[in-house]
Amino acid sequence: MMKNNIYRGNKESESGAIGIGAMIVFIALILVAAVASAVIIQTGEKLQQNAQQTGSDTQREIAGKIAVKKVVVQDADEVFMYFESSPGSDVLDVRDIAWQVACTNRDPDGDGILDEAADNAGYQFIAAFFGDGDNTNDDGRNFAYPEEFMGPTDDTSDGDFGDVDAVGGGDGDDNSREAMFINPGENYVIMMDLDDAGGNTGNDCGIGDQNINDEITLWIHIEGGGSTYETLTITDKAFGSDLV
Repeated sequence: MMKNNIYRGNKESESGAIGIGAMIVFIALILVAAVASAVIIQTGEKLQQNAQQTGSDTQREIAGKIAVKKVVVQDADEVFMYFESSPGSDVLDVRDIAWQVACTNRDPDGDGILDEAADNAGYQFIAAFFGDGDNTNDDGRNFAYPEEFMGPTDDTSDGDFGDVDAVGGGDGDDNSREAMFINPGENYVIMMDLDDAGGNTGNDCGIGDQNINDEITLWIHIEGGGSTYETLTITDKAFGSDLV
């Protein structure tokens, strides 16, 4: 009896082709998965970096900011600002804190004539620091001091600042009360001269030159920290009138 031999070459070739195709698909899936994983990891790292940066910025803002309690009129040119550091703030160096005010003044020299070219009338801008970090020099009557003292750090210029004279009244060049740091939980005051140089220099936001309902913009900036913004509205020019 003769044994029949069946040729199976085509079937074996087809099986091999199917195996190679499956392997190609498998490798392609691995490559796609690797690329997808890389994209997901990269996206996750980017999101983490953004979150860390946002957290750092927020922490810096909270760790250094001034809260304005009130601003009151002292005279035609000067105001007192009562303030404290915002909750969560670190100890702040007065040398790192600056205030700025801006306003529109159409009569900086106060002669009653508006918009004189020689007056530098119009936009006015004034800025100063909260202190120089040195309470041994006689230069600080407009620097910050603890509220408990209720007076300028140096009243040698005229010895009298109304009802908020320095401790003892007329005690000359005593500036030992000048604040070196703004400590959390403590209250402070700073006298701000809004007529920085006097006259028509373009640095005059003095209350005496403003009208009722005029506004003065106040910023307080802390180096490496946050900023505070307030609008001072003039509703009364009398001594002690509140502008906030």
